[in-house]
Amino acid sequence: MKKEGKYKTIVFGIGNTGRQDDGLGWLFLDFLKTQNPHMDLEYRYQLQIEDAELILNYETVIFIDATKEDTGDGFYFKTCKPSEAYSFSTHALKPETILHLTNTLYYYNPKAFILGIQGYQWELEIGISKKAKININKAKDYFKKNVIVDCILTN
Repeated sequence: MKKEGKYKTIVFGIGNTGRQDDGLGWLFLDFLKTQNPHMDLEYRYQLQIEDAELILNYETVIFIDATKEDTGDGFYFKTCKPSEAYSFSTHALKPETILHLTNTLYYYNPKAFILGIQGYQWELEIGISKKAKININKAKDYFKKNVIVDCILTN
């Protein structure tokens, strides 16, 4: 059953603040709360099958997560396309898989994006690395200038 969210955009912050740079997704959502972004915010340790139904309520979905990839500029913001790729070795699902499930099960395909913020340290410790702090600040600047404005105008 589809119900309306408060806003037209949902943002998933994925991560774990107890594992250093893996907490970048949650820290980014903490920042977004201070911006009054006209978006619904969801904290996740990992994406689950149930999230495929949740995104039925939104026109736009943004996934924010730390990445081990060398992004070149410390982060990337790119379109997220549905993919049925999944792994039997983990219970966590990729954003692309969640979109595939939403499309396959509910015949719905929202606009979707991934903000990947490059991290460097992943041990059991609270606090992000100095390099990750630089990267999240770059991502915040980009998001304020390019994404939040668009979401306010469309919500």
